[in-house]
Amino acid sequence: MTQTPTLFAEARGIPADAPLAGPLRAIRPAQWAVGALALGTVGFHLYLVWSGLIPALVVRPIHLMLALPWIFLLSAPANAWERWSGPVFLALGLWAAGYIMWNQPTLVRQFGSLRGEVQMAVAVTLILVVLEAARRAIKWVLPMVAALVLAYGFFGQHIPGDFGHDGLRAAFFLGTLTITEGGLWSSLTGISAEVIAPFIILGALISAGTAGTGFMALATQVAGRARAGAAKVAVVASALYGSISGVAAANTASTGMVTIPAMIRLGYPRTLAAATEAVASTGGQIMPPLMGAGIFVMAELLARPYTEIMVAASLPALLFFATAWVAIHQYAIRYGLMGLSREEMPGWIFVARTVPFFAVPFGILIWVLAGTSYTAPYAASAASAVMVLLLAIDSTGALRMRRWAARIWQASEDAARQIASIAAIIICASLIVGVFNMTGLGIKITALILSASGENLWIALLLTGLAALVLGMELPTTAAYVICVAVAGPALVALGLPELYAHLFVFWYALLCTITPPVCGNVFIAAGIAKAPWLAVAGRSMSVGLGLFIVPLAFVANPSLLQLAEAPVWAVLALLKILAGLYLISRAVVGTLPGVPARIAAALAGLAVIFVAGV
Repeated sequence: MTQTPTLFAEARGIPADAPLAGPLRAIRPAQWAVGALALGTVGFHLYLVWSGLIPALVVRPIHLMLALPWIFLLSAPANAWERWSGPVFLALGLWAAGYIMWNQPTLVRQFGSLRGEVQMAVAVTLILVVLEAARRAIKWVLPMVAALVLAYGFFGQHIPGDFGHDGLRAAFFLGTLTITEGGLWSSLTGISAEVIAPFIILGALISAGTAGTGFMALATQVAGRARAGAAKVAVVASALYGSISGVAAANTASTGMVTIPAMIRLGYPRTLAAATEAVASTGGQIMPPLMGAGIFVMAELLARPYTEIMVAASLPALLFFATAWVAIHQYAIRYGLMGLSREEMPGWIFVARTVPFFAVPFGILIWVLAGTSYTAPYAASAASAVMVLLLAIDSTGALRMRRWAARIWQASEDAARQIASIAAIIICASLIVGVFNMTGLGIKITALILSASGENLWIALLLTGLAALVLGMELPTTAAYVICVAVAGPALVALGLPELYAHLFVFWYALLCTITPPVCGNVFIAAGIAKAPWLAVAGRSMSVGLGLFIVPLAFVANPSLLQLAEAPVWAVLALLKILAGLYLISRAVVGTLPGVPARIAAALAGLAVIFVAGV
């Protein structure tokens, strides 16, 4: 057995067996305060799993209060204004959210109507703080959309025609958004606090230990010797890491630091190396069992168990990575790309030593989700408890308590920052959904989509996919999905598409924005690592991932693909049928067929296989 190269022994820039005790001895008092806040954030959200019923107007304001310091005080300010205004917004946000929490028994008896100047000030302050928090977390687009929607709520009665509304009293409008569960404190915020947060904590704990080395070693051992082995390692590793993080950018940065240099060293074109990682990392948001934050929101919006959506999305997720694999294989044929050498393989003994560090928590998670009646947050907390113990052990089986403390510290801080970012997105998006519900704007946009499509499902699907891509160019996947499904989802359902299909369709196109020019976050990250022009990487990403834009339309044409639980045989047949069509399309796009006529014929044949006589 050969020793694993250093290249594959690092998953997050921290060597699997490097001593981490030094930083703890050098921590300053301010850093202890940050650590205490991180541990408090993690502890509170895990406590919610076991605490029983706590009023929503207590839990959800605390969720916001714990997020605000990470956004306004502990993130690098972009300019002088952010530097001095951060503490001001933090103080105002803590005061306003604290008021809601403290006065919860009184506020629930007001039925959404504000009373007095203090409550009006609290409502306005909360909205401004949430808009600014979202701006700092993910820039301008989401808060601008929210501000426009709020303006519609205030002034929509002056709009003539069908798009106006009857007008809303300010006390009722702002009150519904801020002192009830109809706006900031909606069920979406509850999902962020009570469901998404435990899974973020689990992902951070897994990422902090030897698990990263384990899945990189497994991916290398499984795919490394194949043609274009380094690229296929990227696909497998991104699938495994994506199932932990559910964050495409983190996936690209983490696995890309390992796989992209490996591909370049083996002679891959820099643009292909970067594009491979950018495309592969995008699929983590739909990779079971953790998936991305948007799937938990989907479960809430559909009022379905998370496990049901996880099973339905399993074959599309497999199809995502299989499609990327096929495209990479075609490039391997085109460029004569070979696999890794025997000396660069980690060996099965090393894999056996490191794989349990992610296989054990994954196994517990899946067993609790599928084999018991406990909830998804309970499953995440149980797996997290096991992972806390595993962080004390290194890949040789040695117990190292100083490293354990450092890993817990790092995992808590990473989790707290991610929880804060998700909270900023979802709470701001909840404002938009709340105004939609009060004014009926969503129904009016639905009617517009139905009219524009001529009540044709396929035209409506194309319009919706385009809208999701455009929204997703400037918004995180979860926010783009929530907004787009709120306005387009009902139209698709009205045209006969089942709700689950409509939601997965929108979510899929929202996540593809990460590789779609001109705003393509994964491409920028991967291009930076590869030191390649981003536009060339974007073009290569579109060729590697072209089939992915067809998949959502394919599972509408082949509905059995999402029916793995009800009809597994037909679901697998649909998978194979779609994959065969995508194989032909990939050969046409990458150019491994001789001559333009042959490539056109292959593309048309592939489309026919997918869309004619659906399964």
